[in-house]
Amino acid sequence: MSLSSNGSVSPVKNIRPDRKTYARTPSILELPRLTEVQLRSFEWFKVDGLRELFAEISPIVSFNKNLELHLGDFYFGEPKYPEDECRERDITFSAPLWVKVKLINKDTGEISEQEVFMGDFPLMTESATFIINGSERVV
Repeated sequence: MSLSSNGSVSPVKNIRPDRKTYARTPSILELPRLTEVQLRSFEWFKVDGLRELFAEISPIVSFNKNLELHLGDFYFGEPKYPEDECRERDITFSAPLWVKVKLINKDTGEISEQEVFMGDFPLMTESATFIINGSERVV
């Protein structure tokens, strides 16, 4: 839309020859990808958020203070099933979460390290939803 010198509104041309528009913008605005915020937030949680959480709670010390469990690096395995199969079979779209842990026995000085399966971690789909028990949900 263009404003004339006297402040009146004139139609925008060149949108479609058979239509006139009195919109305030000269062109049609592209719709933003509204799910982008959720997707970026979940990606941050998977990469940095879990790392910060593990650093905050680590080490976990036993009641008698002779054992310490340190949580280290982690990674996600591949999802067992693709999204569409999870919907069909009424299962959760998830990936296994593995964490490298170090157990320190202060009495004996023994240190043991291994990767531990922490559970199946629900994954976000490209449409920013989760598939829980076969149903798509927005959290």
